[in-house]
Amino acid sequence: MVLTMTAPAKLNRFLAVLGRRADGYHDLELVTTVLEDVPDLADTLSAEPAAELSLSITGPTGQGLVADESNLVIRAWRLLEDAARRTLPAALRLEKRIPHGAGLGGGSSDAAAALRLGNRLFDLGLDDGVLLALAGRLGSDVPLFLLGGTVLGLGRGERVFPLRPIPLEPILLVHPGLHVSTPSVYRAIQDVGYPFPEALASQAEGAAPPWRNDLTGAALWVCPPLAEVRDALREAGGEPLLCGSGSCWAARFGRAGDRDAAGARLAAGHPDWRTWRV
Repeated sequence: MVLTMTAPAKLNRFLAVLGRRADGYHDLELVTTVLEDVPDLADTLSAEPAAELSLSITGPTGQGLVADESNLVIRAWRLLEDAARRTLPAALRLEKRIPHGAGLGGGSSDAAAALRLGNRLFDLGLDDGVLLALAGRLGSDVPLFLLGGTVLGLGRGERVFPLRPIPLEPILLVHPGLHVSTPSVYRAIQDVGYPFPEALASQAEGAAPPWRNDLTGAALWVCPPLAEVRDALREAGGEPLLCGSGSCWAARFGRAGDRDAAGARLAAGHPDWRTWRV
């Protein structure tokens, strides 16, 4: 029996860095939407029982990724084994479409998919609370993928609360093929400072959160070529926002037609950039 699960990307629509904690992490407040309806920007994880645990990685963005114990999918599976108090031998196959180091949460989404998939494949019966606790041990972004939809994240981002759906404006995502290290961006905050050390103000019901990412300055400090993508999106009529710690950008538009025209313009001028319409 083979089970398959989709691992979608995410978009941080609001990301506030509120300060550095004593443990070295940063306190954050985030409003994130899981992009569940963009099939060409989603990974696929499948599993079937086997004699031993293995992981194979394929797909257009899988090159260079390792399938050893450091991989988040394997780490998630090992936590499931600890929770089940037994081994869970399976052949795992991961098809990667989400670019690595783009701020879209691909690895975290894969880990969340592994938790759900293993729980179902071996009929472990672990409830949502247990899975969320395991997800929090894997990384700050993993729990939000278990909830799906639009999520409020607090603490390091691992404390998650579901929000009512907040529609997205027409969005164009652009990935220039760059890789940005998340730890390096957080370290650079000390050099560029905290731009807006303020939490999200109360919002009217159903209102979209502010289009804000406090990591932008640090990411540009670490990877100056990101500014070329931002500027191109502005020239095309969009309002750009860096995705997480980068390197993908999201730009919102007033109309879908404007977004589509901007996508065509960027594809013609920058054929090495990848774009997705949301």
